Amino acid sequence: MNETFEKCGKIGIASDHAGYSLKTYIISKLKECGYIIVDYGTNSENSVDYPDFGHPLGIAIDREECECGIAICYSGNGIGMVLNRHTGVRAALCWNSDIATLARQHNDANVCVLPGHFVSEKEAEDIVTSFLSTKFDGGRHLRRIEKINSGLHRDD
Repeated sequence: MNETFEKCGKIGIASDHAGYSLKTYIISKLKECGYIIVDYGTNSENSVDYPDFGHPLGIAIDREECECGIAICYSGNGIGMVLNRHTGVRAALCWNSDIATLARQHNDANVCVLPGHFVSEKEAEDIVTSFLSTKFDGGRHLRRIEKINSGLHRDD
């Protein structure tokens, strides 16, 4: 994976009906910047279930078909929980640019989850920009990331 996602091959994006409008906005902004987008749905504001769209994005990240992702639902929590069921996914709920930056720097997050009902288009654009342009710090954070899927822990 690249240190930053500025030059990444493909960005996967998924939403439920509550995130559809914001998803279309983010897609248009990313395409303007030259990113290649893989849209995992949904394709309207008709009521749907977020797992139906979060799982395909999670599978794509696991298979390295997409380098990173963006996911949106009403609060961001539901689709984020779905995504984090996938071994290769580190989805972070980002409600402002500072959180998006820290999610990349400290957690090497590879999916930016937006709470569609709680951020404006401009805020979402700023969050995604911060997420995509920030590199992972590595160092002490790498040890922590490696423990996520290892099941190792310390009691002290």
